[in-house]
Amino acid sequence: MTGQEELQMLRTLVKKQKEELAAKDEIIAKQNIRIENMVQALLQARKKLFGPSTETTKKLDGQVSLFESTEALAKELFNEQQKITVPSHTRKARQPGVRQEMLAGLPKEIEEYIIPDDEVCSKCGEDLMIIGKRIVRTEVTYEPAKLKVKQIVQQIAKCTQCGKEGSENPKDHFQKAAIPVPVLSHSIATPSLVAQVMYQKFAMGMPFARQEKDWYRLGLILSRSNMANWTNRCSEEWLTPVYERIHAELLSCEVLHMDETRIQCNREDGKKASSDSYMWVIRSGACEHIQAVLFHYSSSRKREIARELLSGFHGYLTTDAYTGYDKVENIRRNLCWSHCRRYYIDSIPLTSNGKEIPGSKGAEGRAFIDLLFKVENEIKDLPYEEIREKRQERSRPILDAFWSWVDETAAIPTTNEKLTAALNYSKNQKKHLETFLEDGRLPISNNLCEASIRPFATGRRAWLFADSQKGATANAVLYTLVESARANELDVYEYLNYLLTEIPNSDYLQQPEVLEKYLPWSFDLPDRCRLSHNYKKCLK
Repeated sequence: MTGQEELQMLRTLVKKQKEELAAKDEIIAKQNIRIENMVQALLQARKKLFGPSTETTKKLDGQVSLFESTEALAKELFNEQQKITVPSHTRKARQPGVRQEMLAGLPKEIEEYIIPDDEVCSKCGEDLMIIGKRIVRTEVTYEPAKLKVKQIVQQIAKCTQCGKEGSENPKDHFQKAAIPVPVLSHSIATPSLVAQVMYQKFAMGMPFARQEKDWYRLGLILSRSNMANWTNRCSEEWLTPVYERIHAELLSCEVLHMDETRIQCNREDGKKASSDSYMWVIRSGACEHIQAVLFHYSSSRKREIARELLSGFHGYLTTDAYTGYDKVENIRRNLCWSHCRRYYIDSIPLTSNGKEIPGSKGAEGRAFIDLLFKVENEIKDLPYEEIREKRQERSRPILDAFWSWVDETAAIPTTNEKLTAALNYSKNQKKHLETFLEDGRLPISNNLCEASIRPFATGRRAWLFADSQKGATANAVLYTLVESARANELDVYEYLNYLLTEIPNSDYLQQPEVLEKYLPWSFDLPDRCRLSHNYKKCLK
């Protein structure tokens, strides 16, 4: 081999090694980007688990500098911020009369301590003369719940004429006193007992296993299987007609919210016990004349379920960006800006201790959306037509600046996968994100529906799963009644007790119109079903 050939071979080898090193550097760079994205995802997950749950944006020093990259946008946003200033919150001093207002609706009892007749002056030993009384302190006592056994005794009378010779009726006739229909036949269950079981689980989040111990403490051996059976039977026999009527009334609204959340059902045909089923939730808009929440259990999240639930509805539907709602007919979709903002919040890089790194593009996107929410906070008390006009005047310029920022930022290469997802979400959903500008009745977010789902999600952490499809359906019925009662400021326990007392003794099968008076917004509900508290100072 000549020297020239040897030199050429060495050059080829060096070139090959350089190419291999370049390829390895590229792989290492990609791995570093992937590791950084994974670290950020871990920090975001830890922040969600252990950080504050509020989505309120904290004011950071130097936040105006977020828009220095685009001078025109910064100027426009600054002008909007000047027009849309929200006064800072200052804690108010406690108002006088708060305690008196809070205790005004509670029964009162006076516990008086008197001086014995034979007591004398502790200084000189002379007699004492009573000159008056004074209130030393005001306390609130708690009386534990009590159980009592009630026996239903029925009086029987015998006709004095029937059965006698010459009577039209040759046989003796016995007549019994009318008694109310039991909520469950051949059972110790009463409306008040079943209502308390339902209230504890579906309003207070106490699963049957914990209730079992509490009933034992009160002297009643009530198994969790019994409580589940009572709930399922009462739901199916008495409460489902009211549930179905609520669904029908919701479909007559013009503005609805909708969302879905997971539920595990252990015994479901064709599915593993650990697989996900879904609870679909429909909520009437704040502008509607009825306030109601509907929970619907389904084994899947297919779009056919949404189409079936919304069959007959014509109006605006506020949701997230789930494509299952796209095929629903006769609706106008209005997407939630809170969901959009969460994408940008997730894209903000964090330090190792979970603090946001200032100056990120994710923070810029969040700041735009925060301005939209500031506008909504200022105009929320105006008439709906004025709200629509103010949105065109104030929110439209913010949106125009936001979309320009999205296009500009999307053109910049980035290794932040979360930011890319946020930008793509914004661009893909632009049409439906702007729907709220059309009508002043439309909300800017789906938070109202999510607030109704929260008690279900919180309770799910305690009871974990539904054992059967019948139990999951009963959950849907009971959460519907509980959350609808709360939306109409009803006493949940008294409302359930009233339904279980009255519906079994009503003729709703022959006269379905009687169900109208059992709906949670009905004016025919008795006063005991309504929260009578009229707090003004306490809630400030």
